[in-house]
Amino acid sequence: MAARIAIINTRAANLHSVQKALEKVGASAEITSDPAVISNAAGVVLPGVGASDAVMRAINTQGFAEPIKQYAKSGRPLLCICVGMQVLFEGSDEGEVPGLGIMKGRVKRFPSDLSENGKRLKIPHMGWNSVNFTEQAYTDSVFADIPQDSYFYFVHSYRCLPDDPSVVAGTTQYGGEVCAAVMQGELAATQFHPEKSGDIGLEIYKNFTRRVG
Repeated sequence: MAARIAIINTRAANLHSVQKALEKVGASAEITSDPAVISNAAGVVLPGVGASDAVMRAINTQGFAEPIKQYAKSGRPLLCICVGMQVLFEGSDEGEVPGLGIMKGRVKRFPSDLSENGKRLKIPHMGWNSVNFTEQAYTDSVFADIPQDSYFYFVHSYRCLPDDPSVVAGTTQYGGEVCAAVMQGELAATQFHPEKSGDIGLEIYKNFTRRVG
């Protein structure tokens, strides 16, 4: 029987891409605007595209904030993507609406003078970057067995700065070290988009589906 996964409707443009990626790896994935669905789901995905305020307003107005927090505490698999990762934190420089506060820390904008090897870097950071996963993430999480330094697709102007460095599951380089993934129990989140990252991105969805099942 296919794993039952709920995709939270953040009114973001990539919802159907996430759904199709999950279905491709054998999951039964439903986009939902009903908070009650979350409590009965075997796995939950919180995606996001665009601004954190817009995503948080969608979460708040649909009554998702508390169910997401309770689900995160339940120990069941929760995968958050891009802005979905950013709203896990307490707040963002991008807007004024507080985040979910599931993780301590803030989301900061890349400096306007960001550079690497004397070359000015573009903001937003957009394109393929290699990710290095921590030993813990590599052995027991949705990132298990993903080859080190695999390339994933990023689109973001803001980066997560967790208060607790132990939650960082993966990093990339863009004018310095950038948090590319976080992990806390069965909660995993990526700054990059697995659904836009080809076969290697599908491996993350496959691992997530296995953990749900």
